[in-house]
Amino acid sequence: MVTSVKPQDSGGSRRRGRGKRGSQPMSEINVTPFVDVMLVLLIIFMVAAPLLTVGVPVELPRTAADALPGNEEEPLTLTIAPDGRVMIQTTEVPAADLIPRLRAIAAERASDQVFLRADGSIPYARVMEVMGALNAGGFANIGLVTDTGGPRLDGSDAAPEPEG
Repeated sequence: MVTSVKPQDSGGSRRRGRGKRGSQPMSEINVTPFVDVMLVLLIIFMVAAPLLTVGVPVELPRTAADALPGNEEEPLTLTIAPDGRVMIQTTEVPAADLIPRLRAIAAERASDQVFLRADGSIPYARVMEVMGALNAGGFANIGLVTDTGGPRLDGSDAAPEPEG
């Protein structure tokens, strides 16, 4: 029978603090920096998202109407600028190309909802022309965009501002 004898260590050559685990790679991921970055990005996107709506400056008329319910699809917005130009989202569209372009967009979209923004100084006839083009282009669900706080029919000056 053969036995092996281990030499006794006097304690001087022994490494302290490293042991078996010191030479192995760390298998745990520190997710704290990842969570911090994600929270910062979430806050940035929450602040920036409302600012990413259509950026054509128009002076919307004020009404006492409530807002329309939201939709899953990005809303299509058509804008009539103060000088009469018509824009789909932020792209200007010549009057001759409006109906064909609207038909092409309607064929790609699941919803027939469109929001119409018109400057308050635009004549009513021009707004109705554009609404007719929207209907001919395949959009039957047209929402007119206004600012809140306008006059009411009951004689009061302004609608109460929504809380929150």
